[in-house]
Amino acid sequence: MNIVDAHIHVWSSDFDRYPLAPGFTPADLWLPSFTPDDHFAYSRKVGKVRLNLVQMTWYGLDHSYILDLIASDPETYTGTGIVPGVSDVSLADPGKTMLALAEGGIRAFRVRGGRTGRPTAFGRSDRWLDYPGYESMFRTGAEHNLALSFLMGLADLPGLIHLCRRFPETPVILDHICGVRIRDGVWPEGDIRTLCNMARYPRVMVKLGPFQALGNGEAPYLDLLPLIERIVDAFGPERVMWESDSGGPVRMKNPATDFAAAIALIRDHADFLSPSDKEQILVKTAEDFFFNR
Repeated sequence: MNIVDAHIHVWSSDFDRYPLAPGFTPADLWLPSFTPDDHFAYSRKVGKVRLNLVQMTWYGLDHSYILDLIASDPETYTGTGIVPGVSDVSLADPGKTMLALAEGGIRAFRVRGGRTGRPTAFGRSDRWLDYPGYESMFRTGAEHNLALSFLMGLADLPGLIHLCRRFPETPVILDHICGVRIRDGVWPEGDIRTLCNMARYPRVMVKLGPFQALGNGEAPYLDLLPLIERIVDAFGPERVMWESDSGGPVRMKNPATDFAAAIALIRDHADFLSPSDKEQILVKTAEDFFFNR
C-alpha cells in the first residue's frame, strides 16, 4: 500500500556538510542522527512511503539538508521549513524567503505558538501573531498555496483565529492535533471541542498523530479511536493527514511494529471510516497538498 507520512524529523551526523546552528552541539540532538533511511528501515515494510521532512531547530535557518533530500527525489520528499523575521519588524519580508524555499520543494512553514514557543512582546496569547511578518506569511500562503504549520497549544488559537478570518484562503496546518491528549484515561471534552471548532475555517487542516503520544502510548492504540472519530467527523477526512512524528522527541517504543500498528489503527480498526476515508487520511490529504501541485 501507499502511505504519506505528513511529519517526520530528519538530521545527519555529517556536521561538516550540514553544520549545527550556533548555540547547538551534538549533545542537544535527540539521537546522533535520524535519516530517511532510518525511517524506511521500518516504514517500507508497510509499502511505498512518501515523507514530509520538517526542518530541525538545530539547523536554524539553513535548510540545506532537507533541500538536498528533496532535490535527490522530489517524488518521495517534500518539506516544511522555517523562515526568519516573523516577530521582528526590522528583518526582511519573510514572504520572500517562503517563495525562495518553495522553489526547492518546501510547501509549508512552521510557526511556534505564543505560549508553546517563545514569549512575545505582548505577553498575551491572543496577540502573539500581531507582527507585520506574520501578515506577510499569511498573504504569501494565500497567494501561492503555501501552508503555515503551527506547533502550538489550544491557548494560542485566539491569535490564529484572528488571522484565519483575515486571510481565509491561507492553508493552515495544526501540528499534532494542537496538543490535545487523553490524560489518565479521561477524555478532555472541552479541549476536543475547542480543536474541532477550528473546522469552521475551511482551509485549516490537522495532522493526526503521533499516536504514541496521544493516549496510553501502547500499540495498537485502540484508546484513540473515539478521539479520531471526533476529529474526522469535524474536519472531514479531506482535511486530516496522518503523521508518525518519526525522529521526534516522543519516539515509538518499537518502531519495527509500532509504525505498522499506527497504520493499522486507521486501516483495520477505525470501522467508522469508509475505505475511501482511510485512503484520504493515510495518503491523499497530504499527497494532494504537498505533492500534487
